[in-house]
Amino acid sequence: MSRAGDDLHHGADHEHGSELSETQLRVRALESLLVDKGYVDPAALDVLIETYETKVGPHNGARVVAKAWVDPGFRQWLLTDSGAAIASLGYGGRQGEHLVALENTSSVHNLVVCTLCSCYPWPVLGLPPVWYKSAPYRSRAVADPRGVLHDFEVELPADTAIRVWDSTAEVRYLVVPMRPAGTDGWGEAELARLVTRDSMIGAGLPKRPQDVR
Repeated sequence: MSRAGDDLHHGADHEHGSELSETQLRVRALESLLVDKGYVDPAALDVLIETYETKVGPHNGARVVAKAWVDPGFRQWLLTDSGAAIASLGYGGRQGEHLVALENTSSVHNLVVCTLCSCYPWPVLGLPPVWYKSAPYRSRAVADPRGVLHDFEVELPADTAIRVWDSTAEVRYLVVPMRPAGTDGWGEAELARLVTRDSMIGAGLPKRPQDVR
């Protein structure tokens, strides 16, 4: 949400001569109108933006996954009592209730969808991407998950089973992708750089070591 944060935040710096995009101008105008009408407290808005920039987002989920990759005890805890394990790292709150971690293996690949709306684990993944909320993804993920993964340039072996999990208001899911090969000896912080948002939804794979080194 850093881009949106820049758009909304008062006093954002721009290089001399640069121009705001049409979307940025509209956001600025909407913010000014809401503030002028008294509907929005600028201080509260800044707190909200700061929360989504620094306190929630995919970087949190990446830390959870990286810890599971290097710590067998935490991995087992995560898979048996996901909410408690994730909360132990300080992540929880609205839209993060009743989290369940799903582990990808060489024989099973997990894909998450919300067929009714866009239920999503905000504390560990941030705001849902537009495609996650779209009708085509919500319908095709159930009817043709392998085709959806192909659209995301994820090609799995023919004998890999694909399990589709439907998020609800009662339960939300976090996919723990397979640890990339060639990362022996890596620490949690370095491993977290490989974990992508899409890989924690199941619509993507982690980055390769050569992608970040």
